[in-house]
Amino acid sequence: MIPGLGGMNPRQMERMMQQMGIKSTGIDASEVIIRKKDGSELVVSSPQVTLIDMQGQKSLQISGEITERAGGPSEDDIKLVMEQAKCTRDKALAALKETKGDIAAAILKLQG
Repeated sequence: MIPGLGGMNPRQMERMMQQMGIKSTGIDASEVIIRKKDGSELVVSSPQVTLIDMQGQKSLQISGEITERAGGPSEDDIKLVMEQAKCTRDKALAALKETKGDIAAAILKLQG
């Protein structure tokens, strides 16, 4: 039973939502990552994700353990710059930071 809903069981709640045109579907996810504009990320571990469709308007409800990671270039981007520019990891990382994550500009900077 769902607390605060007057003893309504989950099946009754589901039926009531369907009558109001609200559909909810569980999504099997192992991790949810939200990339923020500042480059940092919110990571939701062991998430419970529900897709809610209310009269054509879709939204996600996500709950779980939330941690925040600092922004910066991904390991794949760093490795690509290292391979293409034939440089060290430190130089690749510095070039990516200077070019604000622009891989092509970082490679050109290190090659020229």
